[in-house]
Amino acid sequence: MAPQFRRIQPLRFFGILAGVAGASVTLGSPDPAKVQGPESCGECHKQEVEAWKLTHHFSTFNDMHRTDDAKAIADKMGIRRVKSESLCLDCHYTSKVTADGPAVIAGVSCESCHGAAHDWINIHNDYGKGFTKATEPADHRTARLAGALKGGMLRPDDIYSVAQNCYQCHIVKDEKLVNVGGHTVGTADFSLLSYSQGEVRHNFLDSGGKVNAVDTPERTRMLYTMGTLLDLEYSLRAVARSTEKATYAVTYAHRVKAIKAQLVKINELAPTSEITDVLAATDKISLKLNNADELDAAADKVRALAKAFGAAHNGSDLAGIDPLLPGPDTYKGTVYQPPAAKG
Repeated sequence: MAPQFRRIQPLRFFGILAGVAGASVTLGSPDPAKVQGPESCGECHKQEVEAWKLTHHFSTFNDMHRTDDAKAIADKMGIRRVKSESLCLDCHYTSKVTADGPAVIAGVSCESCHGAAHDWINIHNDYGKGFTKATEPADHRTARLAGALKGGMLRPDDIYSVAQNCYQCHIVKDEKLVNVGGHTVGTADFSLLSYSQGEVRHNFLDSGGKVNAVDTPERTRMLYTMGTLLDLEYSLRAVARSTEKATYAVTYAHRVKAIKAQLVKINELAPTSEITDVLAATDKISLKLNNADELDAAADKVRALAKAFGAAHNGSDLAGIDPLLPGPDTYKGTVYQPPAAKG
């Protein structure tokens, strides 16, 4: 059921590569030259791929460019072919260098979140000669995980590194795309917790593919808090790149204020030094046009503190924020369960 490849115009594609080569924290897509494709993951992660096939992330490959909204935006932006324009490819598709040239191979897929796999997939799959995943020696596992991380793999336990990919796209990067193209400013109700617990949830590891498990209370607290920190970081970056007082700038300036108020509540219920420092670092920030240096510097501080928060906490000390957590009624989409789990 793998999507059919769609060739990319070479000149546009090389523009993508140039952007990736000089990647900053604002780029959303994995390096096409290192993308292996979802079929490489599906050899072992069969249920994860089955879950993916039922998501909007999967269906965008065939559906997104055909919608009236996409056609209207493309027309306003002067985009002739949605699947051949890097402006759209960054967030809506997965691109790969194939034997026949550059191509769009899928919608938002495994490597969009977990990193282009060329430099880490073989390490990730190597349990040692004569061993399986169940019998792999502890020292070999430690070395294997370290090698995969060095190769660019983004593991689920590093919430910041994986989730930053969500915010790089759900917080729209391009001001013109909104103010001129009429694209939505971003996902207004985007919550890392609500979206990660819905149709995109694929927690099969502990059950060997039998059950799509619910995240622990500790992890849901981390997802909620880390998502709030990431939302602040990327909203600050959006204001930083704003050049006119229009929908894009105004919306993200309001969003920054709302997120800071949310962080205040989190810190009142479960105080941490990292969030205290985030609030201090952004307390007197000026949300105005042509203030990129100050806003980006503040976003960089939030980024560093969010990573420090992830390293220092596991959610066990955040029980106080439970009343703030979005409930199951807010989860986006239907959670996939394997047939055996349903029976």
